[in-house]
Amino acid sequence: MKKYIARVLVAALLASAAGPMVAAPASAQVGGIVHDPRNYSQNILTAARTLEQINNQIKQLQNQATSLLNEARNLQSLPVSTLGELQAQIDQTKQLLTEAEGIAYDVADIRKGFEQRYKGTAFSGPASALVANAEARWNDSVGAFEDAMKVQAGIVSNMGGTRTSISTIVGASQSATGALQAAQAGNQLLAIQSQQIADLAAVMTAQGRAEMMGAARAAAAEAEGRERFRRFRKGN
Repeated sequence: MKKYIARVLVAALLASAAGPMVAAPASAQVGGIVHDPRNYSQNILTAARTLEQINNQIKQLQNQATSLLNEARNLQSLPVSTLGELQAQIDQTKQLLTEAEGIAYDVADIRKGFEQRYKGTAFSGPASALVANAEARWNDSVGAFEDAMKVQAGIVSNMGGTRTSISTIVGASQSATGALQAAQAGNQLLAIQSQQIADLAAVMTAQGRAEMMGAARAAAAEAEGRERFRRFRKGN
């Protein structure tokens, strides 16, 4: 709008100055002062151009200020965090797995336990040893199923906290003022998803362990039955 007014003003001044230039000489003396219309119109054009340059500089400064404000918003950190709650849930699941009874998840313990209770050497001892090993295998199976149920219960208890964390992060992401806050909210949602995947893996691990222990117990019971029958026939 300012540009338009300035241009109209310049055009009007040039039009008014052009009239006398046709009928009068290039310069005239009024009251002892020499008036040159061409010089006057040139000064008007220079002033208009200067005003236009100033307006452009003001707009550039306004754009720079807006850009700085946007960058400041983009650098603001997300005011909420659920990483502490997620870490606590992961630690709880890990603790439940660590508390596994009987044959644990350690490879060395599994190998040792199977050597003592489920393989050929477990059926070479006296009858009392066979009974003790059978009871140990039963305890292993019961303990594995109990561990699986504990892990499942722990995962279910984590669902409430996970739901709250998701609501908090989604709410924060919807009111994010900049790119950094939006990215941090996305990262925390990914962390929640990773925690859920870890819980699912823990449940599958505990349940699979219980099933394998049951299958191993059944196989050992069959081997023990054959050994007892062999001893019975040998005794006769």
